[in-house]
Amino acid sequence: MKPFEDRHFNSADGIRLHYRDYPGPSAGPPILCLPGLTRNARDFEPVAEAVAGEWRVLALDFRGRGGSGPDPDPGRYRPKTYVGDVLKLLDQLGIADAVFVGTSLGGLVTMLLAGGDEERIAGALINDIGPEVDQAGIERIRGYVGKPQRWSSWTDAGQAFAVAQGDVYPAWSDAEWERFVRRLCREEDGAVVLDYDMAIAEPFAEANDSTQPNLWPLLGGLSGKPVTILRGERSDLFPAEIADRMVQEIGADAELVTVPEVGHAPSFDEPESIAALRRLLERVKAGGTPA
Repeated sequence: MKPFEDRHFNSADGIRLHYRDYPGPSAGPPILCLPGLTRNARDFEPVAEAVAGEWRVLALDFRGRGGSGPDPDPGRYRPKTYVGDVLKLLDQLGIADAVFVGTSLGGLVTMLLAGGDEERIAGALINDIGPEVDQAGIERIRGYVGKPQRWSSWTDAGQAFAVAQGDVYPAWSDAEWERFVRRLCREEDGAVVLDYDMAIAEPFAEANDSTQPNLWPLLGGLSGKPVTILRGERSDLFPAEIADRMVQEIGADAELVTVPEVGHAPSFDEPESIAALRRLLERVKAGGTPA
């Protein structure tokens, strides 16, 4: 694993938030990695392995995940809150803009930033999320988010996830499933448990029970910027037609990459995902469009 420093900052409402800081050049924008709903900074270890040193890589734990403190008000576990946390981090570090790599929820936060603070985005990789989502994927997530679980070992946890989510990563070995749970979980009192505040499920359920806002106008803030849309071929959350429309809405600067035999969401362990990221970074350097 590439060396990194564990760092912390305080959100505007006083939550102590954690991020990993992998060192790299200060001359250009860093890469800012934003995880999915139940995930954390460890998800982006493959990104750091691939490009840290060439680029500074920052991987944030949203509040209530990983090394970040929980929010005493679960109603604040919402994308707009996370946008504020991201801006606070950038401002505190004196970073004018960054290359955003956002998986699922992290991609939604990136789109929200594009709708109001697009100057902070030097480029973006949006991983398996769009302005519209498939209800089948939402229902699958509802089925597990916010439900505490405990396993007696990492091996048992990996086997349990292989059974529950085997259709998401059908080619994974037992070792790959154990790697997955070591990113998702932590050890507590001799057991392996999920590494997030179960209360994140409350606003998630509420938001998805209500009328969904029209998020398509947010993509206007990404026009003219290097953008990669990453999609798992088997994704039940991010339909292919939505991905195609996103590319059309953003324009010539957007590249769509579909990762074969992967569901929601690509994990960056796939060679295709890292190759797509590298192409994006070259475009950021050059200010160009996809070949």
